[in-house]
Amino acid sequence: MYLLLFILTFIPFKDQPPLPKEASGPASVAAPKAKVEWLTLPEALERSKKHPKKILIDVYTDWCGWCKKMDKQVYADPAVANKLAQDYYVVKLNAEQRQPITVNGTTYQYLEKYKAHELALSLLQGQMSYPCTVVLNEKLQVMQRVPGFVPAKDFLRVLAYFSGK
Repeated sequence: MYLLLFILTFIPFKDQPPLPKEASGPASVAAPKAKVEWLTLPEALERSKKHPKKILIDVYTDWCGWCKKMDKQVYADPAVANKLAQDYYVVKLNAEQRQPITVNGTTYQYLEKYKAHELALSLLQGQMSYPCTVVLNEKLQVMQRVPGFVPAKDFLRVLAYFSGK
């Protein structure tokens, strides 16, 4: 008798309905991730004319490993993305791009001599280290240059500090 009960516990019943899946609750539904809306500098300047905000410029290069880490770990962080959307226009500037950029009537070019774009050279004052985050105020004046990788938690503090100034 005990042997029969033991065997029956391991034999599936064919007509048995499947067990119901757990109800979909908040834990099973993934919240949409906030994403940074990357703009060109001319786009950010145009938006800033209509609704003034600070402009944050991420100066990077394609070969920079720390820049890629900054994208994956910092700019992908939902808290960072939300803070940026709230208080900043966000620009991604490839310091080695070949396309000219015109800002307020001045056209900036790639300079073969420096292997860098004039706009990046100007923003970083010739101190070319990547990544580098440049914060401009509403009058388009450089408030701060933050060189290197900054973890998301610390980056949020930087964003909060400058958004309050």
